[in-house]
Amino acid sequence: MSETTTPAPPPAGLAGRLDRYFHISERRSTMSREIRGGLATFFTMAYIVVLNPLIIGTVKDADGQYLGDGSAPNTAMVAAATALAAGLLTILMGIVGKVPFALAAGLGLNAFVAFGIASTMSWEDAMGLIVLEGIVITILVLTGFRTAVFHAIPNQLKTAISVGIGLFIALIGFVDSGFVRKAAGTPLELGIGGALTSWPIFVFVLGLLATALLVARKVKGAILLGIVGTTVLAIIVEAIAKVGPSMAGKNPQGWSLVVPTMPGQVVGVPDLGLLGQFSLFGSFTKISAVLAVLFVFTLLITDFFDTMGTVVGVGGQAGLVAPDGTLPRTREILLVDSVAAVTGGAASTSSNTTYIESAAGVGEGARTGFASLVTGVLFLLAMFLSPLVEVVPYEAAAPALVVVGFLMMTAIREIDFNDYEIAIPAFLTIVLMPFTYSISNGIGAGFISYVLIKAVKGKAREVHPLLWLVTALFVVYFAIGPVKILLGLA
Repeated sequence: MSETTTPAPPPAGLAGRLDRYFHISERRSTMSREIRGGLATFFTMAYIVVLNPLIIGTVKDADGQYLGDGSAPNTAMVAAATALAAGLLTILMGIVGKVPFALAAGLGLNAFVAFGIASTMSWEDAMGLIVLEGIVITILVLTGFRTAVFHAIPNQLKTAISVGIGLFIALIGFVDSGFVRKAAGTPLELGIGGALTSWPIFVFVLGLLATALLVARKVKGAILLGIVGTTVLAIIVEAIAKVGPSMAGKNPQGWSLVVPTMPGQVVGVPDLGLLGQFSLFGSFTKISAVLAVLFVFTLLITDFFDTMGTVVGVGGQAGLVAPDGTLPRTREILLVDSVAAVTGGAASTSSNTTYIESAAGVGEGARTGFASLVTGVLFLLAMFLSPLVEVVPYEAAAPALVVVGFLMMTAIREIDFNDYEIAIPAFLTIVLMPFTYSISNGIGAGFISYVLIKAVKGKAREVHPLLWLVTALFVVYFAIGPVKILLGLA
């Protein structure tokens, strides 16, 4: 049944004030729809509270320390900070942007921070770069220069970046689960000695199949349900088989990260010790200025364009995009999103961004920022459940990484592989990310090959000046190693 052509009159009292502030009746919605939509968005993206700690909280920095310092992962601490940042930023989006968009630590961005940046500096320095990126993108929003950045990178090359990150995340999931491992005769092999012979791998395979089926059936909260269900299965398997942990050189058939057992506590006071643990300019003393600028630029490009696509896509689904392609309160929406990048760095959770999963709430009828208030409050409550994260082994979380990688890769259909001018750079961008275990390497190869092909074909004028500048920086980035060797510095 179609919606009524005229909005219902707003209610009286507090409900009426909320209705008028968020334009609930004006957008032909109701309070119950907004609450239902807020719940749907939360349960669809709540998996990030588990996945983000397993991506950034289990990787050592250049000093051999985990996020939050120490020789062991601090996953509960990262989970608490992740939930706090997501909750506050989503509420801010609801109040300022007045749209049903939720924010949290960006998948893909967190992988880049963990594997591309933190490996060259301390975690505090890496988070400082995220704060810098957020400041730059805030300036772009306030000055209107975001349009220049938006037009600098060809759309299909932006798509290739997203696809490449998806493939990279999927590889991380396969490797972390032990489904794919290093081998003696080949770079990688299936399982242990070419066979799937351990209980943890069995749990991963069942979890992957179950999560894939849930996603295929479009079950709301499929990824979160997959993580929870696979963790329960892992706990049961460990209780029966007594697999034990996998340690260096010992028990290769054991569990990675943690041994899944019944949690000692479900609810706990969140440890927010990660807040403020960043060094704004510390990275410039650890790596070259060129590399630091490239890191900031890569974060900015990925964050900026992911947000633009999400805002337009979800806004269009909600019927908020005007015929001329504009969205109400666009400046406010982008400003909150840019503040989210700063907040993510300051809270040590990686850059936060607007989530495409917000579409789940819109699908349930959400049209206003009141739905974001509901989602944000639920994230704040999730802080107190952070102890549960410590019972999730890699094998239970990795299926979600593989499925998220698949979802990100579906955008590859937007690339015209019949046009070699864009297809070759896109291909190099996509494959070099997982093949070199570096997102920045893939982006650099894509940019350089794109500019080179255009120049050789006499189409240099089609390349945006900003892209020429970035390409030159990437050339310097790739040339640093050979130059050091020539100068006897390495």
